[in-house]
Amino acid sequence: MAVARFRALLSFQLLGLLSIEASAQAAGKTATYIRRADTVYVEAVASAGETVPDLLARYGLDGYTCNATQFFRINGMREDYRLSTNAVYRLPIQIVAYDGKTVRSTLGIDSWQVAIDIVEFNKRALAKGLRERSFLEDRQLWVPWHALHCRDEQLLAVAAGLAPAALSAPLKKEASNATGKRIFPIFGPEYQHVPLLSQRLKGQVFYIISGHGGPDSGAEGKRDGHTLCEDEYAYDVALRLTRLLLSHGAIAYMIVRDNNDGIRNAAFLPCDKDEVLWGEKAIPYDQKERLMDRSHLVNQLAEVHQKAGAPKQTVVEIHVDSRQKAKEIDVFFYYRPGCAQSRALALNMHRVMQLKYSRYRAYKAYKGTVSERSLLTLRETRLPLAVYIELGNIQNSWDQQRLIKPRNRQLLAEWLFQAF
Repeated sequence: MAVARFRALLSFQLLGLLSIEASAQAAGKTATYIRRADTVYVEAVASAGETVPDLLARYGLDGYTCNATQFFRINGMREDYRLSTNAVYRLPIQIVAYDGKTVRSTLGIDSWQVAIDIVEFNKRALAKGLRERSFLEDRQLWVPWHALHCRDEQLLAVAAGLAPAALSAPLKKEASNATGKRIFPIFGPEYQHVPLLSQRLKGQVFYIISGHGGPDSGAEGKRDGHTLCEDEYAYDVALRLTRLLLSHGAIAYMIVRDNNDGIRNAAFLPCDKDEVLWGEKAIPYDQKERLMDRSHLVNQLAEVHQKAGAPKQTVVEIHVDSRQKAKEIDVFFYYRPGCAQSRALALNMHRVMQLKYSRYRAYKAYKGTVSERSLLTLRETRLPLAVYIELGNIQNSWDQQRLIKPRNRQLLAEWLFQAF
């Protein structure tokens, strides 16, 4: 695809928008910049036989009715989808002067996910030859209209695109097979049937995140010649908790998933790296990218459920800590700094643990703690009800018994569940 050479004279207006004077020197599928008193848009030349939907699709703007509406408005057109060959049309893509820091600071927005969407839009435009250089080089950020003005449409499209079947099942609160039984294969053949025992948590939504996974097995311990991987034991407890939530009417998502490791009753769980993110998305190597992917997904799904009227939504992240072998620790909790609801949830879980330990381990006091901590998931997820759980020290032989005994893993899940 031929790309026009850009001749841009940059000037910054008080509103921070970019005014550019440019001309296109190639025909067909060339984008240009145009000068406007208030807003700067990308322009494109219509090809022979191209319609409005075709032109919008070429620039990745299809699928959003608001983009079409804005296209007709900024071009002063009636809703006629015919285009004149070689005519120049404004596209619903604004051009904003990139501040050299972040997309969020450039646009004055808080949403990380919106910023990521805009960055990806610019990357695709560059890869397709629709723009000549990256916005990081020319400081000219393309902002598609739907990114800031059509979030309702975009969230539904993104969430549905992740895994349409998986999204529809939780929204309907159950999955079923031909016999009418509630079947959730993620729990494995032995536990996939999840009877509905009550409606105590009806309408509530839970996002259960087991720590690490994929290329990152997390902390490791050794016992009887076996390697104990954090992600495997956190995942097993997370599965058990999720199953309990579903059995009492909740909507529950396993954000990190292993499609061939259901609930397991073995002491030593083999370490593997085949976990994926909900929606069958691969888990990346970069730690921050891994954590941001999970936070983005929770935020997307939470907004969909909020619009559907969910009265209460909760994020639970489960890990296993690693310290010196001699350091014995009990289950402890982190909450989001400055968030009263997150703190209350952590304290409630802590109280349940105290009660249970006083019964099952009366000979020794429970020493689990509750504290605030600015962990990435707690910072980036937007739901007030969020808690981060550490199940013990994977290096300590006493704490290891909490992990390797299947009955203990089940009790952990049940006690966490009772806090809800």
